[in-house]
Amino acid sequence: MSAAKEVSINVEHLTRVEGHGNIVLNAKNGDVKKIEWQVSEAPRFFESFVRNRPYTELSHLTSRICGICSIGHALASLKATENAMDIKISKQTKLLRKIALHGENMQSHILHVGYLVAPDLFKVGSVFPLISSAPETVKKIIRLHRLANEMSELLCGRTTHPISLVPGGFSEIPSEKQLQNLKKRLVESLPTCTEVANVILDNAHMLPHFTRETEYIGLTSKDEYALYDGIVGSTDTGTHPVKDYESVVNEFVVPQSTAKYTKHNRESYMVGALARFNLNADLLSPSAKELAKKFDLQPINYNPFMNNIAQIVEYVHSVEDSIQLIDTILDQGLKCDEKPTKFVIKKGRGVGAIEVPRGILFHDYTYNKEGICTKANCVIPTNQNHNNIQKDMEVFAPDLLEKPKDEITLNLEMLVRAYDPCISCSTHYLDVKFVDE
Repeated sequence: MSAAKEVSINVEHLTRVEGHGNIVLNAKNGDVKKIEWQVSEAPRFFESFVRNRPYTELSHLTSRICGICSIGHALASLKATENAMDIKISKQTKLLRKIALHGENMQSHILHVGYLVAPDLFKVGSVFPLISSAPETVKKIIRLHRLANEMSELLCGRTTHPISLVPGGFSEIPSEKQLQNLKKRLVESLPTCTEVANVILDNAHMLPHFTRETEYIGLTSKDEYALYDGIVGSTDTGTHPVKDYESVVNEFVVPQSTAKYTKHNRESYMVGALARFNLNADLLSPSAKELAKKFDLQPINYNPFMNNIAQIVEYVHSVEDSIQLIDTILDQGLKCDEKPTKFVIKKGRGVGAIEVPRGILFHDYTYNKEGICTKANCVIPTNQNHNNIQKDMEVFAPDLLEKPKDEITLNLEMLVRAYDPCISCSTHYLDVKFVDE
């Protein structure tokens, strides 16, 4: 029996992802006996933290769910609160929020592809060897990351955990001069985006050719590439109202994970950049469409590794769409003194849905008449992807058994990294019992 026929792999705390997750593979006589994606993080109870807290605190508390998607969590939280209390926001507020969300997506996508995925494409263990072997590429990635960070700080008061986003609007907004300067920097970044994308293209052959049909879920809209607004879309079942999100996510628990799993029409589904691309590709910006063609990325694509390519495509879309949004704001006249919408605190329930870098995010709050939260639910994108990662592993692992153990391990690690999981954010389950087989 060859060594490849009997394999035992135990990756404890996978690297180059956020949080702690393990990969276990046991194969004997050429058959996979066990393959598991395990989430071992201690649970985090933000739904409990926000109960009995006033509506003014919820977006600030829930932005701490994630240091990478803090703007998205704040916006989903605000949308839930605003829906619960019938708070209408101005057109200017919506446009500025969309730019803020683009900034966060740009931050996260370039960080993930440039620092965490690129080492796999260059066959090195981290980004540090690339500083010597590909210094100019690393510098370009850093410049794009810095632009996104400073863009987020301008719109939200700081790079992470925003302070200027409030119910009904902003506590402070950029000046016309600051927006004009941001537009200039975005326009100047487009050639750098192309140069970085070309480097990824030259090494994209390192991404495994693996496909498994699954369902893709995300926000969708007839009017735009849906990130801030839209209805829930599925490549299997069409569209669903945001308020009915629970009938889509169908959360459940499994023994090997402190994070809940989800499923809808099939045994699992995927969210994130690839899901958004599969649902909304026709509404990408012109340069983003051209970039997708370069990578031969077309909907519906069933290769989870192409999620990383979709992230690069989305980065370019966010740059171009932000330029257009700034033009719209300036053309209609920036209202520098615009205050948040006035409203009456009231009892109610509201659901907010938004696309963050890793996929569709739901916040669901119930308030009493004093504006105190009495019930909350947050459904995190990575929480929705865990089940799909597991199902991908079950199909992918048997095809890897003839490879050397190191290659098997690398391929399984790359599969998880392709999803760009934010594992800590996804752990919400309390009563987990680990049972030995």
